[in-house]
Amino acid sequence: MNWHDVISYANNGNPKPPRVIEKTDAEWGQVLSAEEYRVMRQKGTESAHSGEHCNVFEAGTYACASCDEPLFDSSQKFESGSGWPSFTEPLRTGVVRYDMDTTYGMTRVEVSCNVCGGHLGHVFPDGPAPDGLRFCVNSVSLKKIS
Repeated sequence: MNWHDVISYANNGNPKPPRVIEKTDAEWGQVLSAEEYRVMRQKGTESAHSGEHCNVFEAGTYACASCDEPLFDSSQKFESGSGWPSFTEPLRTGVVRYDMDTTYGMTRVEVSCNVCGGHLGHVFPDGPAPDGLRFCVNSVSLKKIS
């Protein structure tokens, strides 16, 4: 996957998710903490360097905090200096959704869980070689499952 693929998904449609989970806002409010709800359902951002997964580089898999869908592998995690967990690619095609985000006077690509729609963060074309991607993810949007 590369930046061209990301832009193509954001502009032309996303890959099919492995499954779909739908809940009302009230149902999400019952299963998520207040901070998880603010970030994942209201597209908020946690403070830089505040999340529990920022400086953790142990082997394992990171899943969506809302629906437990495995999203990222620790082998693709790197220190970006941004203050948020950063990954070079998702675990597999179809688990992450890409949408153009033009809020705050910027044009960015938002990434969300493609299974439940939970906001994860953004992807940028300034990551390491070979593909140059940096998935900048809110720590509160993730849970380490293995």
